[in-house]
Amino acid sequence: MTTWLLDLEGTPAGHDLALVLALAAAFLHAVFGALQKGRHDPWLSRGAIDGWIFVLALPVCLFVVPRPEGWAWAILGGALVIHFFYKLGMALAYERGAFTVVYPVVRGTGPLFTVLGAWIIFGETFSGLQWLGVAVLLAGIFGLALYNLVHIDLGRDTLVPALWLAVGTGALVALYTTYDAYGIRYTPSPFTFLAWFFLITAVDFPVIAWVRWRRMPVRPDLRPLLTRGFFGAFVAFGSFGSVMLATRLDKVGEAAVLRETSTVFAALIGWLVLKETVGPRRIALMSLIALGAVIVELGG
Repeated sequence: MTTWLLDLEGTPAGHDLALVLALAAAFLHAVFGALQKGRHDPWLSRGAIDGWIFVLALPVCLFVVPRPEGWAWAILGGALVIHFFYKLGMALAYERGAFTVVYPVVRGTGPLFTVLGAWIIFGETFSGLQWLGVAVLLAGIFGLALYNLVHIDLGRDTLVPALWLAVGTGALVALYTTYDAYGIRYTPSPFTFLAWFFLITAVDFPVIAWVRWRRMPVRPDLRPLLTRGFFGAFVAFGSFGSVMLATRLDKVGEAAVLRETSTVFAALIGWLVLKETVGPRRIALMSLIALGAVIVELGG
């Protein structure tokens, strides 16, 4: 399978597969965000998810794929640090803001920085039409942020910090997207990188979640939390794995922008599953984000 995948790099078929992978990552990441934000404490949810990721990835790393060599260990160590701060930012933002407020801003801020990073690191360039798509996407993002500031039924002392945390976490999304693309391109086998990536980046939040759970005056039942974490682990494999494979097959910037159609899926999940009020104006603004992503793809 590795040989087949590598043969697709830089080909029209590889471009089409990257498109499918990026859109799959969009849907799965919206599901992943809802799982972390759901009825459980976001710190505990992420810890449960990462705990299962570690358990499921460990036998693959020990018995299926080879160990990384040389510089690959340093790349994985850097990924651990970057993803720790990303997960920290997400948990802090989810503590302070509704899912449909925080998630679109985080996922939408990332593409602009990713496009710039892909230009600096990988020499990727966007056409004029693609930059128009980025502008449309950003108009939807910041229009949504402005609408939330004016209309959302939350205290300003909670909402404003949540939005700032969301913007900062969006920058970390761009950083890890570009960094992970470098890592998966550096490693000869992308599946080796993915297996060890999931194992190493999952060691931190289970510890944090355990300490947090132990200190709670009223501890939630672990069974439903671990069940949510189990399903969340498989969603994470699909979401993060798909977008990283997409960046190996095709342009990093395009994959990052297409993934942010997840905001539309997030709106539907927030409305239908989490019972958060969305409203037609916010749906329209989230759709504008998706339209920007489509323009980027058409202009490529």
